Amino acid sequence: MQIDIHPGDITQFTAEAIVNAANSSLLGGGGVDGAIHRAGGSRILEECRHLRKTRFPDGLEAGQAAATTAGNLPARWVIHTVGPTYASSPEKYAQKAPILASCYRTCLLTAAELGAKTIAFPAISAGVYGWPMKDATRIAVDTVRDMSAQVGEAIDTVTFVPFGREAEDGYRAALTG
Repeated sequence: MQIDIHPGDITQFTAEAIVNAANSSLLGGGGVDGAIHRAGGSRILEECRHLRKTRFPDGLEAGQAAATTAGNLPARWVIHTVGPTYASSPEKYAQKAPILASCYRTCLLTAAELGAKTIAFPAISAGVYGWPMKDATRIAVDTVRDMSAQVGEAIDTVTFVPFGREAEDGYRAALTG
């Protein structure tokens, strides 16, 4: 499995699956979530509403993933995942860091189940959820590398699509470290 970095706007990136750093409602929001819903159009929201009525009446739990169409995006699917909010106390961090890693694991497993050979990730939890970028990107890269044995034959390429220099630097440091 190849791991790449392609800085820019994930809504413009071509991959079979792109990941949405969603909120638990699945109904859109700010940041990446809002951008994906706006660029993807109403079909994504329609499918998210259906998921809420059927599989996730209480919302999507942090660390889990669910797929919908990509609507007008240059992808086939959007895989929605809810990252945890950052907590700096050691005991809370120890509880939440595995949830952040689970976001990447469940998205990769969902992509493999869908048959997506390429998947693109934003920096999950590193925006309004407050996760420090350096740590968020390290967890992302470490988790994807750990999953390569499990999904490496199903997924050809994982691309991190950082929005901004801090995120790009974080991914580059994590990949070379």
